[in-house]
Amino acid sequence: MAISEKDIVKALSTVDDPDLKKDLITLNMVKDIHIEGKKVSFTVVLTTPACPLKEVIRKSCEEAIHQQVDATLELSINMTADVTSIMPNGPVLSGVKNVIAISSGKGGVGKSTVTTNLALALSETGAKVGIIDADIYGPSIPTMFNCENDQPGVKVINGKNTIIPIEKYGIKLLSIGFLTPPDNAVVWRGPMASSALRQFIVDTDWGELDYLLIDLPPGTGDIHLSLVQNASVTGAVVVTTPQKVALADALKGMNMFTSKQVNVPILGIVENMAYFTPEELPENKYYIFGKDGGKLMARRYEVPFLGEVPIVQGIREGGDSGVPVTLEEGNIMGDAFKDIAQQLARTVAVRNANAGKTDRVEIKTWE
Repeated sequence: MAISEKDIVKALSTVDDPDLKKDLITLNMVKDIHIEGKKVSFTVVLTTPACPLKEVIRKSCEEAIHQQVDATLELSINMTADVTSIMPNGPVLSGVKNVIAISSGKGGVGKSTVTTNLALALSETGAKVGIIDADIYGPSIPTMFNCENDQPGVKVINGKNTIIPIEKYGIKLLSIGFLTPPDNAVVWRGPMASSALRQFIVDTDWGELDYLLIDLPPGTGDIHLSLVQNASVTGAVVVTTPQKVALADALKGMNMFTSKQVNVPILGIVENMAYFTPEELPENKYYIFGKDGGKLMARRYEVPFLGEVPIVQGIREGGDSGVPVTLEEGNIMGDAFKDIAQQLARTVAVRNANAGKTDRVEIKTWE
Protein backbone atom coordinates (compact mmCIF):
# COMPACT_ATOMS: atom_id res chain seq x y z
CA MET A 1 0.00 0.00 0.00
CA ALA A 2 1.41 3.38 -1.03
CA ILE A 3 2.33 5.93 1.61
CA SER A 4 0.44 9.23 1.36
CA GLU A 5 1.19 12.72 2.63
CA LYS A 6 -1.87 12.38 4.83
CA ASP A 7 -0.22 9.43 6.62
CA ILE A 8 2.91 11.48 7.34
CA VAL A 9 0.89 14.46 8.55
CA LYS A 10 -1.17 12.26 10.87
CA ALA A 11 1.98 10.77 12.41
CA LEU A 12 3.67 14.15 12.87
CA SER A 13 0.53 15.55 14.50
CA THR A 14 1.46 13.40 17.51
CA VAL A 15 4.88 15.10 17.87
CA ASP A 16 4.86 18.11 20.21
CA ASP A 17 7.29 20.99 20.35
CA PRO A 18 8.66 20.53 23.89
CA ASP A 19 8.61 24.26 24.61
CA LEU A 20 5.39 25.35 22.94
CA LYS A 21 3.41 22.28 24.09
CA LYS A 22 1.58 21.92 20.79
CA ASP A 23 2.08 19.50 17.91
CA LEU A 24 4.21 20.37 14.89
CA ILE A 25 1.29 20.28 12.46
CA THR A 26 -0.86 22.65 14.52
CA LEU A 27 2.12 24.98 14.82
CA ASN A 28 2.61 24.83 11.02
CA MET A 29 6.24 23.80 11.51
CA VAL A 30 6.26 21.00 8.89
CA LYS A 31 6.91 22.00 5.28
CA ASP A 32 7.66 20.44 1.89
CA ILE A 33 6.64 16.82 2.46
CA HIS A 34 7.89 14.73 -0.45
CA ILE A 35 7.31 10.99 -0.92
CA GLU A 36 9.05 8.78 -3.45
CA GLY A 37 8.50 5.10 -2.86
CA LYS A 38 10.06 4.24 0.49
CA LYS A 39 11.81 7.60 0.73
CA VAL A 40 10.18 10.44 2.65
CA SER A 41 11.61 13.92 3.08
CA PHE A 42 10.27 17.03 4.80
CA THR A 43 11.40 20.19 6.59
CA VAL A 44 10.81 21.11 10.21
CA VAL A 45 10.91 24.89 10.71
CA LEU A 46 12.01 25.62 14.28
CA THR A 47 11.23 28.87 16.08
CA THR A 48 14.91 29.71 16.56
CA PRO A 49 18.21 28.47 15.14
CA ALA A 50 19.44 28.34 18.74
CA CYS A 51 16.94 25.61 19.64
CA PRO A 52 18.77 23.14 21.95
CA LEU A 53 16.06 20.52 21.41
CA LYS A 54 16.63 20.21 17.66
CA GLU A 55 17.80 16.60 17.82
CA VAL A 56 15.05 15.66 20.28
CA ILE A 57 12.43 16.89 17.81
CA ARG A 58 14.15 15.11 14.91
CA LYS A 59 14.22 11.80 16.81
CA SER A 60 10.56 12.18 17.83
CA CYS A 61 9.59 12.70 14.18
CA GLU A 62 11.48 9.58 13.11
CA GLU A 63 9.92 7.46 15.86
CA ALA A 64 6.39 8.68 15.13
CA ILE A 65 6.63 7.90 11.40
CA HIS A 66 8.34 4.53 11.85
CA GLN A 67 5.86 3.44 14.51
CA GLN A 68 2.66 4.77 12.94
CA VAL A 69 3.34 4.56 9.20
CA ASP A 70 6.12 2.16 8.15
CA ALA A 71 9.23 1.06 10.04
CA THR A 72 11.14 0.56 6.77
CA LEU A 73 10.80 4.11 5.46
CA GLU A 74 13.99 6.03 4.69
CA LEU A 75 13.62 9.48 6.22
CA SER A 76 15.38 12.72 5.32
CA ILE A 77 14.50 15.51 7.75
CA ASN A 78 15.78 19.02 7.10
CA MET A 79 15.89 21.08 10.31
CA THR A 80 15.76 24.81 9.64
CA ALA A 81 14.57 27.83 11.59
CA ASP A 82 12.53 31.00 11.26
CA VAL A 83 12.70 33.19 14.36
CA THR A 84 9.22 34.17 15.50
CA SER A 85 8.13 37.74 16.04
CA ILE A 86 5.23 39.71 17.46
CA MET A 87 6.57 43.11 16.44
CA PRO A 88 3.86 45.36 14.99
CA ASN A 89 4.01 46.24 11.32
CA GLY A 90 5.22 49.78 10.83
CA PRO A 91 8.08 51.99 9.70
CA VAL A 92 10.06 51.75 12.98
CA LEU A 93 12.43 48.75 13.08
CA SER A 94 10.39 47.17 10.30
CA GLY A 95 12.93 44.41 9.63
CA VAL A 96 13.63 43.59 13.30
CA LYS A 97 11.83 40.56 14.74
CA ASN A 98 12.67 40.96 18.43
CA VAL A 99 13.91 43.87 20.55
CA ILE A 100 15.47 42.68 23.81
CA ALA A 101 16.47 45.09 26.57
CA ILE A 102 19.53 44.06 28.61
CA SER A 103 19.18 45.76 31.98
CA SER A 104 20.78 45.96 35.42
CA GLY A 105 19.78 47.75 38.56
CA LYS A 106 23.34 48.92 39.26
CA GLY A 107 26.61 49.42 37.48
CA GLY A 108 29.55 47.08 37.56
CA VAL A 109 27.66 43.82 37.16
CA GLY A 110 28.95 43.11 33.64
CA LYS A 111 25.87 44.02 31.64
CA SER A 112 27.79 45.10 28.55
CA THR A 113 29.92 41.95 28.72
CA VAL A 114 26.75 39.86 28.86
CA THR A 115 25.20 41.82 25.97
CA THR A 116 28.31 41.38 23.81
CA ASN A 117 28.69 37.67 24.37
CA LEU A 118 24.97 36.89 24.12
CA ALA A 119 24.89 38.66 20.75
CA LEU A 120 27.85 36.63 19.49
CA ALA A 121 26.44 33.36 20.85
CA LEU A 122 23.10 33.99 19.13
CA SER A 123 24.90 34.92 15.91
CA GLU A 124 26.91 31.67 15.98
CA THR A 125 23.63 29.72 15.81
CA GLY A 126 22.78 31.46 12.53
CA ALA A 127 20.64 34.30 13.86
CA LYS A 128 20.99 37.87 12.59
CA VAL A 129 21.85 40.11 15.54
CA GLY A 130 22.40 43.79 16.28
CA ILE A 131 23.32 45.83 19.36
CA ILE A 132 22.38 49.36 20.36
CA ASP A 133 24.73 50.64 23.05
CA ALA A 134 22.23 52.82 24.92
CA ASP A 135 24.59 53.48 27.82
CA ILE A 136 25.02 57.03 26.57
CA TYR A 137 27.28 58.21 29.41
CA GLY A 138 29.53 55.16 29.59
CA PRO A 139 29.54 53.33 26.24
CA SER A 140 31.51 50.06 26.38
CA ILE A 141 30.51 48.26 23.18
CA PRO A 142 33.12 49.96 20.90
CA THR A 143 35.92 48.74 23.20
CA MET A 144 34.53 45.25 23.52
CA PHE A 145 34.30 44.90 19.75
CA ASN A 146 37.67 46.58 19.11
CA CYS A 147 36.19 49.24 16.85
CA GLU A 148 36.58 52.41 18.92
CA ASN A 149 37.81 54.46 15.97
CA ASP A 150 35.13 53.34 13.52
CA GLN A 151 32.28 55.59 12.49
CA PRO A 152 28.83 54.59 11.20
CA GLY A 153 27.86 55.59 7.69
CA VAL A 154 25.03 57.81 6.54
CA LYS A 155 22.94 57.49 3.41
CA VAL A 156 19.79 59.17 2.15
CA ILE A 157 16.73 56.90 2.16
CA ASN A 158 13.38 58.34 1.04
CA GLY A 159 14.80 61.83 1.28
CA LYS A 160 16.01 61.40 4.88
CA ASN A 161 19.51 60.97 6.27
CA THR A 162 19.72 57.46 7.69
CA ILE A 163 22.44 55.96 9.90
CA ILE A 164 24.16 52.76 8.73
CA PRO A 165 25.43 50.64 11.65
CA ILE A 166 28.99 49.37 11.90
CA GLU A 167 29.40 45.60 11.50
CA LYS A 168 31.97 43.59 13.47
CA TYR A 169 32.17 39.83 14.03
CA GLY A 170 28.86 39.59 12.12
CA ILE A 171 27.02 41.87 14.58
CA LYS A 172 25.55 45.24 13.58
CA LEU A 173 26.51 47.92 16.11
CA LEU A 174 25.58 51.47 17.09
CA SER A 175 26.93 53.40 20.05
CA ILE A 176 27.35 57.02 21.07
CA GLY A 177 30.98 55.99 21.48
CA PHE A 178 31.27 55.96 17.69
CA LEU A 179 30.18 59.60 17.50
CA THR A 180 32.34 61.18 20.19
CA PRO A 181 36.11 61.10 20.87
CA PRO A 182 36.93 58.12 23.17
CA ASP A 183 38.47 60.33 25.88
CA ASN A 184 35.66 62.89 25.99
CA ALA A 185 32.89 62.79 28.58
CA VAL A 186 29.34 62.95 27.25
CA VAL A 187 27.85 65.89 29.19
CA TRP A 188 24.22 65.78 28.11
CA ARG A 189 20.94 66.38 29.83
CA GLY A 190 18.32 63.64 29.73
CA PRO A 191 16.41 64.91 26.67
CA MET A 192 19.60 64.96 24.57
CA ALA A 193 20.47 61.40 25.55
CA SER A 194 16.92 60.25 24.81
CA SER A 195 17.06 61.99 21.43
CA ALA A 196 20.27 60.09 20.56
CA LEU A 197 18.64 56.77 21.42
CA ARG A 198 15.60 57.68 19.36
CA GLN A 199 17.84 58.30 16.35
CA PHE A 200 19.47 54.90 16.84
CA ILE A 201 15.99 53.32 16.73
CA VAL A 202 14.01 55.45 14.30
CA ASP A 203 16.63 56.92 11.94
CA THR A 204 18.81 53.85 11.39
CA ASP A 205 18.73 51.20 8.67
CA TRP A 206 19.00 47.99 10.70
CA GLY A 207 17.93 45.76 7.82
CA GLU A 208 16.72 42.27 8.68
CA LEU A 209 17.50 41.19 12.26
CA ASP A 210 16.23 38.32 14.39
CA TYR A 211 17.36 39.95 17.63
CA LEU A 212 18.26 43.57 18.43
CA LEU A 213 19.84 43.76 21.89
CA ILE A 214 19.69 47.09 23.74
CA ASP A 215 22.54 47.56 26.24
CA LEU A 216 20.88 49.90 28.73
CA PRO A 217 22.61 52.10 31.31
CA PRO A 218 22.36 51.04 34.96
CA GLY A 219 19.29 51.95 37.00
CA THR A 220 15.95 53.23 35.77
CA GLY A 221 15.66 56.56 34.03
CA ASP A 222 15.15 58.61 30.88
CA ILE A 223 16.91 56.16 28.54
CA HIS A 224 14.76 53.24 29.69
CA LEU A 225 11.56 55.22 29.22
CA SER A 226 12.74 56.52 25.85
CA LEU A 227 13.32 52.94 24.69
CA VAL A 228 9.82 51.72 25.50
CA GLN A 229 8.30 54.89 24.03
CA ASN A 230 10.09 54.46 20.69
CA ALA A 231 10.10 50.68 20.20
CA SER A 232 7.93 47.66 20.93
CA VAL A 233 10.13 45.63 23.26
CA THR A 234 9.81 41.83 23.20
CA GLY A 235 11.12 41.58 26.75
CA ALA A 236 13.92 42.39 29.15
CA VAL A 237 16.86 40.41 30.48
CA VAL A 238 18.05 41.43 33.95
CA VAL A 239 21.76 41.00 34.76
CA THR A 240 22.80 40.73 38.39
CA THR A 241 25.58 39.43 40.59
CA PRO A 242 24.87 37.17 43.57
CA GLN A 243 25.29 39.65 46.44
CA LYS A 244 22.36 41.24 48.25
CA VAL A 245 22.96 44.85 47.17
CA ALA A 246 23.02 43.91 43.48
CA LEU A 247 19.87 41.81 43.82
CA ALA A 248 18.00 44.67 45.50
CA ASP A 249 18.81 47.00 42.61
CA ALA A 250 18.02 44.32 40.02
CA LEU A 251 14.56 43.96 41.57
CA LYS A 252 13.95 47.68 41.05
CA GLY A 253 14.79 47.23 37.38
CA MET A 254 12.42 44.28 37.10
CA ASN A 255 9.64 46.26 38.75
CA MET A 256 10.10 49.14 36.31
CA PHE A 257 9.66 46.89 33.27
CA THR A 258 6.68 45.02 34.71
CA SER A 259 4.93 48.15 36.02
CA LYS A 260 1.50 48.94 34.62
CA GLN A 261 2.80 51.92 32.65
CA VAL A 262 5.65 50.07 30.92
CA ASN A 263 4.37 46.45 30.79
CA VAL A 264 7.45 44.74 29.33
CA PRO A 265 7.78 41.04 30.28
CA ILE A 266 10.94 39.72 31.94
CA LEU A 267 12.57 37.13 29.70
CA GLY A 268 14.92 36.01 32.43
CA ILE A 269 17.73 36.68 34.88
CA VAL A 270 21.44 36.16 34.18
CA GLU A 271 23.69 35.77 37.22
CA ASN A 272 27.09 37.16 36.28
CA MET A 273 30.23 36.66 38.40
CA ALA A 274 28.48 33.67 39.94
CA TYR A 275 31.78 32.23 41.15
CA PHE A 276 35.49 32.47 40.49
CA THR A 277 37.24 29.55 38.82
CA PRO A 278 40.93 29.41 37.82
CA GLU A 279 41.24 28.57 34.13
CA GLU A 280 43.80 25.88 34.91
CA LEU A 281 41.51 24.35 37.60
CA PRO A 282 38.00 24.60 36.14
CA GLU A 283 36.53 22.19 38.70
CA ASN A 284 37.38 24.58 41.54
CA LYS A 285 34.62 27.10 42.31
CA TYR A 286 34.94 29.95 44.79
CA TYR A 287 31.70 31.80 45.59
CA ILE A 288 33.27 35.13 46.47
CA PHE A 289 30.07 37.19 46.05
CA GLY A 290 27.67 34.67 47.58
CA LYS A 291 25.87 31.76 45.98
CA ASP A 292 22.73 31.38 43.85
CA GLY A 293 21.40 34.90 44.48
CA GLY A 294 20.11 35.33 40.92
CA LYS A 295 18.71 31.81 40.80
CA LEU A 296 16.77 32.28 44.05
CA MET A 297 15.51 35.66 42.86
CA ALA A 298 14.20 34.13 39.64
CA ARG A 299 12.45 31.41 41.59
CA ARG A 300 10.92 33.85 44.06
CA TYR A 301 9.49 36.14 41.38
CA GLU A 302 8.62 33.32 38.98
CA VAL A 303 10.71 34.46 36.04
CA PRO A 304 13.08 32.28 33.98
CA PHE A 305 16.64 31.79 35.20
CA LEU A 306 18.72 31.89 32.03
CA GLY A 307 22.00 30.79 33.58
CA GLU A 308 25.13 31.79 35.44
CA VAL A 309 28.51 33.06 34.25
CA PRO A 310 31.69 32.45 36.24
CA ILE A 311 34.59 34.85 36.67
CA VAL A 312 37.65 33.82 34.71
CA GLN A 313 40.62 36.05 33.93
CA GLY A 314 39.93 35.64 30.22
CA ILE A 315 36.68 37.62 30.39
CA ARG A 316 38.58 40.78 31.38
CA GLU A 317 41.26 40.14 28.78
CA GLY A 318 38.68 39.53 26.07
CA GLY A 319 36.77 42.71 26.93
CA ASP A 320 39.92 44.83 26.94
CA SER A 321 41.36 43.37 23.74
CA GLY A 322 38.09 43.50 21.82
CA VAL A 323 38.03 39.72 21.24
CA PRO A 324 35.09 38.46 23.36
CA VAL A 325 35.40 35.05 25.04
CA THR A 326 32.53 33.58 23.03
CA LEU A 327 34.75 33.70 19.95
CA GLU A 328 37.21 31.32 21.58
CA GLU A 329 36.70 27.56 21.40
CA GLY A 330 36.65 25.45 24.56
CA ASN A 331 36.33 28.45 26.87
CA ILE A 332 34.28 27.84 30.03
CA MET A 333 32.77 31.33 29.90
CA GLY A 334 32.07 31.13 26.19
CA ASP A 335 30.26 27.84 26.76
CA ALA A 336 28.21 29.47 29.55
CA PHE A 337 27.12 32.29 27.24
CA LYS A 338 26.16 29.80 24.51
CA ASP A 339 23.94 27.94 26.98
CA ILE A 340 22.35 31.20 28.13
CA ALA A 341 21.76 32.27 24.52
CA GLN A 342 19.91 29.00 23.85
CA GLN A 343 17.74 29.51 26.92
CA LEU A 344 17.02 33.12 25.92
CA ALA A 345 16.04 32.09 22.38
CA ARG A 346 13.69 29.44 23.78
CA THR A 347 12.14 31.94 26.19
CA VAL A 348 11.57 34.44 23.37
CA ALA A 349 9.91 31.75 21.23
CA VAL A 350 7.60 30.71 24.08
CA ARG A 351 6.79 34.34 24.87
CA ASN A 352 5.94 35.05 21.21
CA ALA A 353 3.73 31.95 20.97
CA ASN A 354 1.75 32.62 24.13
CA ALA A 355 1.55 36.40 24.56
CA GLY A 356 0.53 39.42 22.57
CA LYS A 357 2.84 42.15 21.37
CA THR A 358 4.22 44.74 23.76
CA ASP A 359 2.97 48.14 22.63
CA ARG A 360 5.08 51.24 22.67
CA VAL A 361 4.45 53.33 25.78
CA GLU A 362 2.38 56.39 24.88
CA ILE A 363 2.69 58.33 28.16
CA LYS A 364 4.10 61.77 27.45
CA THR A 365 4.77 62.92 31.01
CA TRP A 366 6.02 60.98 33.99
CA GLU A 367 5.16 61.92 37.54
